[in-house]
Amino acid sequence: MPLVRPDYKAPRWLAGAQIQTIFAAKVCKKPHVVYRRERWETPDNDFTDVDWATPETADPAAPIVVHFHGLEGSSRSHYALALMHETVTRGWRGCVPIFRSCSGELNRSIKTYHAGDIDQVQWVLETVRSRYPQAPIYTVGVSLGGNQVALFCGKRAQTAKKLLTAAVAVGAPMDLVAGSNLLRFGFNRLYSKMFLDTLIPKVLKKCELLPEMRQLVDEEAIKKCTNFYDFDSLYTAPVHGFKSAMDYWTKASAKPWLKYVEVPLLLLNAKNDPFQPEWALPTLSDVSDNVWLDQPEEGGHIGFPTGNPPGRIDYLPKRIFRFFLQRQ
Repeated sequence: MPLVRPDYKAPRWLAGAQIQTIFAAKVCKKPHVVYRRERWETPDNDFTDVDWATPETADPAAPIVVHFHGLEGSSRSHYALALMHETVTRGWRGCVPIFRSCSGELNRSIKTYHAGDIDQVQWVLETVRSRYPQAPIYTVGVSLGGNQVALFCGKRAQTAKKLLTAAVAVGAPMDLVAGSNLLRFGFNRLYSKMFLDTLIPKVLKKCELLPEMRQLVDEEAIKKCTNFYDFDSLYTAPVHGFKSAMDYWTKASAKPWLKYVEVPLLLLNAKNDPFQPEWALPTLSDVSDNVWLDQPEEGGHIGFPTGNPPGRIDYLPKRIFRFFLQRQ
């Protein structure tokens, strides 16, 4: 259960959390990744699109990295491209299950995804295991997907241990109350607006297509949402079986479950992450002996850019693989 000595240092020309976050996502050069898409029918009569990145001559028993992306992300998010490029380069196979309604097509159900949806995580991992019984499986969750991975590893510890060789959660807001409140103030409100600009139209479109949505969701109120408390109160909580936004945030937070983790799990969180206050990050007293904490001073939210302008985004995948290779 070590508290890892961080080795990430931000370039001098990229000072501050916001710059490190935005540059990594919008400016730094992204690697090219070729995906092969599959559509998996889910147990609840919906579908999940899954993008695979594999070497041309992949060993049938080559390890598989299953990547759960962040809020409104996809296999084309900068961090997903960086991770999948590193995965293929090393001769491993990459799998990116895209959250419902994030693959370019609305899903069939009124439900989409949320930070505590570990049923979906388990189903995806079990499906991969059933298809490739001989391959070691590793998983990486980022941001919202990172909370899912950490929550799954803690709340369903024995199942996770059977399915996974090791896991990593990067920039996971494992205290959702603290993280959601932080996004309501200052510059962080721009992040909330960015997410809501895509989330709200999806909800409104579903209200047009699905009569049962109109019974649960106040369309006029949804249109006026400016923060996650309002959006989660009006949509995420009632549609996904929570009593309120606070009930959702409390029950879906991974932090209280970290002490039960049995599979090797690396938690990488920058202390200046604008999505999670430093005081809310887990400490050694919060986690089991199977959890590694890596908390560099800088990095932003899923940023960690390196190098000269325009910068590189290869630190994260290399850090992740260093952990995985030590667990083989």
